Amino acid sequence: MTERGQRMLKRTMRRSHQLSAKSISKDLQTSCGLQISTTTVHSELHVMGFHGRAAASKPYITKCNAKRQMQWCKSCRHWTLEQWRNVLRSDESHFSV
Repeated sequence: MTERGQRMLKRTMRRSHQLSAKSISKDLQTSCGLQISTTTVHSELHVMGFHGRAAASKPYITKCNAKRQMQWCKSCRHWTLEQWRNVLRSDESHFSV
């Protein structure tokens, strides 16, 4: 794909916000006169950073857990460095202590 074709593809993607590589290739054929296969459009969009997957839903912190976290932080704010070394931290936990 030429540099001009990449610019047109990026412009078309921003303008239309379509999710299908097939519909984007049809749009490029009708509006710009470019003959580009669906596979080429798909791979070029992947190189440009457009991926065909939905964002994962992330659970929000409930009010109850936020309150527990704040209480724990307030109770531990005067800890020494040695006490903090004994704390195990993880971003992956799905439970409340």
